[in-house]
Amino acid sequence: MTLSTTDDAKSARWSLPENWPAMSRSKVRELLTAPGQPFEMETVSIDGRPTRVWKNAPPTLRAIAQAARAHGDALCTIYEDERVSYESWYRAMAALAHHLRECGVGRGDRVALAMRNLPEWPVAFFAIASIGAICEPVNAWWTSEEMAFGLSDSGARALVCDAERWDRIAPIRAQTPDLETCIVSRAAGPLEGAERLEDLLGSSDAWAGLPDRELPDADIAPEDDATIFYTSGTTGAPKGSLGSHRSVCTNVLSSKYNLAFAPLRRGEMPPEPERKTVLLVIPLFHVTACSAAMVGYFVSGHTMVFMHHWNAEEAMGIIEREGVHLTGGVPTIAWQLLDHPARKDYDLSSLELVTYGGAPAAPELVRRIREEFGCEPGSGWGMTETMATVTGHVAEDYLNRPDSCGPAVAVADLKIMSVDGERELPVGEVGELYAYGPMVAKGYWNRPDATAESFIDGWMRTGDLARLDEEGFCYIVDRAKDMLIRGGENIYSSEVENVLYEHPAVTDAAVIGLPHQQLGEEPAAVVHLSKGQSASEEELQQWVGQRLAHFKVPVRVVFTDEMLPRNANGKILKKDLRGLFQVAGE
Repeated sequence: MTLSTTDDAKSARWSLPENWPAMSRSKVRELLTAPGQPFEMETVSIDGRPTRVWKNAPPTLRAIAQAARAHGDALCTIYEDERVSYESWYRAMAALAHHLRECGVGRGDRVALAMRNLPEWPVAFFAIASIGAICEPVNAWWTSEEMAFGLSDSGARALVCDAERWDRIAPIRAQTPDLETCIVSRAAGPLEGAERLEDLLGSSDAWAGLPDRELPDADIAPEDDATIFYTSGTTGAPKGSLGSHRSVCTNVLSSKYNLAFAPLRRGEMPPEPERKTVLLVIPLFHVTACSAAMVGYFVSGHTMVFMHHWNAEEAMGIIEREGVHLTGGVPTIAWQLLDHPARKDYDLSSLELVTYGGAPAAPELVRRIREEFGCEPGSGWGMTETMATVTGHVAEDYLNRPDSCGPAVAVADLKIMSVDGERELPVGEVGELYAYGPMVAKGYWNRPDATAESFIDGWMRTGDLARLDEEGFCYIVDRAKDMLIRGGENIYSSEVENVLYEHPAVTDAAVIGLPHQQLGEEPAAVVHLSKGQSASEEELQQWVGQRLAHFKVPVRVVFTDEMLPRNANGKILKKDLRGLFQVAGE
């Protein structure tokens, strides 16, 4: 079997190890999914359609919550000086589940969860899901009006939030007529119209002393509604993506499946499972953190370290102090750790994996993670509507194809369709990416029109422009709405961005279209440079021109002192960048 290193891998100065791969991807898949193996598959009917699923995946979030108690005294969460064991988490979670049931919350009721990453977050999440209610993780970055939209759109009957979110929600309570019960954590004093979580459970250091109780009775099936995650809403109002217990729980084995691939590709056996410590810095209200990360960590008994807010040097101190094995989330986090001037002052040797999703990563970043951290890089692709993981990419496969987001996991299918959706395109051609599998959401909450447009016979129409290679590796080339057309020529912004990232001075980059009377639009770039580095507009234009066709060279390059603005999912807010060119042109 012959594998060639991609052009981007070459530009990132990485070469294939000798005698790699020891095993083809098809052979690895065959071994991992064989009858009797942990990743064995079976076919079930979901909404009347035959669908491959992980035979051994947990059936429901309630089942995960009940099984996670077995981790006992192992640390579940660390937040500043608060350290909560799995047994303490379980007792708090069961107590809150009983309280919600006593408040009249039952099967199918929506319960909003609005707070930063705190030990209370997984307590509330599993308490809600374990009684058959639907958990609505609210974007903690939202304004009062945005929160009013989310709560009223879902028809949330109850709310669990922190004091900071309550300060935004209390003034708009009248706009949420369905909201009956509000529970607030970390409030300084008495509340009007809400109860304090601490009055129900005590502070986190007291959870171990709560009564030993079983969860309230609940009959929950894998296809039952479990979550409503709202899309990022970069254009138009956010839409609530309705996930089932199966779609969330599928990620538990999908993530493990991706990690099991790398050792077998080297000719090694996957290591025995062991507990890890994870620095989880992306918000839990995002599917990547909740579904692809946290839910699986509860199965494995990993320890999750939360931060009040992201700070690269503080994170390095945590990695050293807690012996963190895994971190990441979005590429920006990895860049800031790599480029921080104080990195040499911290021992980061415990890191085994730096992984991310939600935004494309430069090929240079993949190489630097391996060379400078001495650990494996990992990535993948998914979206809110696929409950996160659809593809996965780690270690040598990722280094060999750093411009790919990896192949689909075994229970998922991908296809490339013409933009009009009429025909499937052959290998290598760029079109719209469609995804199918048990992780795909059930549709949009209360939006039959949008559901019909995006969910087609079980396939999710993603809005991403992509191509598949002969081995099934997926390459996201752009969002359909971000592709530029200059005088009839297609320009994929991610292609130009990747070339800019290869420049040694560039840490962050985005390409957008500027209107042009004759050509329609032209490419322009916004760039953030590494600390202590310099580059001019002309230098970067020449850099791109030496590597890409002339019509892809940005006609303007604007520099910014800060990293580019992103939403909570890590996606660059390109609509916020256009004003930079107006200012620069004045």
